[in-house]
Amino acid sequence: MKVDRRSFLGLGLGAVAGAVVSPVGLKLTDDSSIWTQNWPWTPVPVDGEISYDSSVCNLCPGNCGVSVRKIAGRPVKIEGLAEYPINDGGACLHGIAGLQYLYDPARVKTPLRKNGDKFEKISWDDAISLVAGKFADIRQGNSPQKLACITDKTQGSVPKLFERFLTAFGSSNLYVMPSLDSCLEQTAQTLHGAGNTIGFDLENSDFVLSFGAGLIEGWGSPVNCFKANATRKERGAKLYQIEPRLSNTAANADKWIPIKPGTEADLALGICAVMIKNNLFDSANFKAGFNKFAIMVQKEYAPAKVAQICGIKAVDIEKIALLFAKAKMPVAIPGRGRGNSGQSLKEFAAIHTLNCLAGNLNQKGGAFIMPINDYLSFPEAVMDDVAETGTGHDKIAGSVNDLVAKLNASDKPVVDALFVYNANPCYSLSEPKRVKQAFKKVPFVVSFSSFLDETAMEADVIFPTNTFLEGIEDIPSQAGLAKNIIGLARPVIKPVFDTKDPGDALILLAQALGGSVAQNFDWESYTECLEGVTADIWDSLSEEGYVIVSQGAPEGSPDVDFTFLATNPSTIKAQGDFELTLIPIDNMRLIGTVPADSPFAIKTVSDKVLTGADIVVEINPATAKSLKDCGDALLTTPIGSAKVKVNFNEGIMPGVIGMVRGLGHTFDNKYVSNKGVNINDLIGPVIESGSGLDAAFGIKAKISKA
Repeated sequence: MKVDRRSFLGLGLGAVAGAVVSPVGLKLTDDSSIWTQNWPWTPVPVDGEISYDSSVCNLCPGNCGVSVRKIAGRPVKIEGLAEYPINDGGACLHGIAGLQYLYDPARVKTPLRKNGDKFEKISWDDAISLVAGKFADIRQGNSPQKLACITDKTQGSVPKLFERFLTAFGSSNLYVMPSLDSCLEQTAQTLHGAGNTIGFDLENSDFVLSFGAGLIEGWGSPVNCFKANATRKERGAKLYQIEPRLSNTAANADKWIPIKPGTEADLALGICAVMIKNNLFDSANFKAGFNKFAIMVQKEYAPAKVAQICGIKAVDIEKIALLFAKAKMPVAIPGRGRGNSGQSLKEFAAIHTLNCLAGNLNQKGGAFIMPINDYLSFPEAVMDDVAETGTGHDKIAGSVNDLVAKLNASDKPVVDALFVYNANPCYSLSEPKRVKQAFKKVPFVVSFSSFLDETAMEADVIFPTNTFLEGIEDIPSQAGLAKNIIGLARPVIKPVFDTKDPGDALILLAQALGGSVAQNFDWESYTECLEGVTADIWDSLSEEGYVIVSQGAPEGSPDVDFTFLATNPSTIKAQGDFELTLIPIDNMRLIGTVPADSPFAIKTVSDKVLTGADIVVEINPATAKSLKDCGDALLTTPIGSAKVKVNFNEGIMPGVIGMVRGLGHTFDNKYVSNKGVNINDLIGPVIESGSGLDAAFGIKAKISKA
């Protein structure tokens, strides 16, 4: 059964203020739990007492509150939780399909150990003993710094437990996957100092200048963005969308401004130049580098120069600058698509500088410079001599991509063991084959994962973790939200398989190692740990299900440091010599990270994106006149090639090819895998000097008849 766009309007653009964000939803969402019983692996509940449990969904950075309907104790339906301060009853299609992850064929059902090319089941006792033995050997060899960890985020008690484990063990090699949240933190640190992040008050802004941010394609907290966008017209607010393709966000905007891929930073700096030239800025809190920055942008980013770079008219740049500067509550938004990859610090900083010049920092409708959530109170770490020596070493690498590069560049193991938690770098980083090659150079890999995905397949031992419906965890808000909320994910069902909360697995492992490592994990369970480290807010958190740490504009206007941009760092260019440029497209129906999409979500993907098992790329008819609409073609980049189908679309700029991100999984799941192409297989990393970010927004490509 294939659900096309027309038959699934409730989950498309037409539902921005409807099913996706509605507290009730359409009849379609009521039917979904019945419809999904067509999959043989989904159990059919018996009749029984109806009850409701509340929790928090962590399938994306949105972290929405959810209400789970249960019959005879078994969850049968997920809805948005009314009055939850992030989504207020709204839910996206991934959240309402969350039940499918409980019984997903790719679930890791018990601890696994790799034996040759296959995995074999082992007990938890054996898994903990095996890993503890390997780790004990590393410490006894006086090289604890050669333990590394890759996680999906830094905030929350579980990531902090991984950090605590590394510290107690003797390593500082904790690495975080690229994300919108990490880019915003790095931008805030660069312009405003360490310990900050950036939130955007979209609900109150009267002029949103978005540089490709997919506000209805999953950027930030998706449902929160949907709601803000749905009220935009009644508030009289304007949305200008800047990107090479007519996305759903661009189509819904008041004005779409198509520019050449990768020139967003140039345009932002060009707008800065106009604002400075016309004295349309507020310099009250400019502390360093502003004069040098002002001279640089007026010289290097005059509208006439920027127009040539971006492919738009100089007069339009000046108009945008004047509209933005004269709006009462303007806000500029960085982060193409979801903002999770292919981003550069120069671009983020240049776009956020517009907010700084407009004087709308910590003002209603503007950009909020907020402290990173700091609500956890862990006991001071106990460190023995081995740990003190190990943490005294410099970090092996500056980022995940840098770690991958150093692993591949060395003939000897750079790290002896590697943790991976809730991340899939062997799928979601650029050029995954290089990541898999790096993993093969690590003697021992331990994956904490709910699913046997591409990265888990590279592990030596897998600790199976609970899904968000089976475990307990604090879930802090993130990804550009203009308020700090701590939510509590609570188990609505006992674990379906032999899985554990990752915190419990870490506690068991630490205690098996003994000594000072065990001293740092002196809890009976992760639940006891969570209650202890959130003691200041636990009563409210456990009773209400969330705590509002801060809401509304922070007090005061933060200092702004222009030193970084004043040096005019280089703009990232697309890799290769081909004439066309391949860019990723983020689609609300495809998550693109961890976990992979549910079968339900895959069924909602349009035939214009996925036809059977073939991915469809978008291209302007003027770009490749020799090709046939909906015909087969061969897409080639300097990294690889793929068979694709072609969809002619005048809503994408000439010279640009668009491919959806989130398809092409290769692990064992017949509902999700081997459908389409993973665009990361065609794009190589381009590391930005200084920031260490992989800023590959796309890659040069050619396309020809297959």
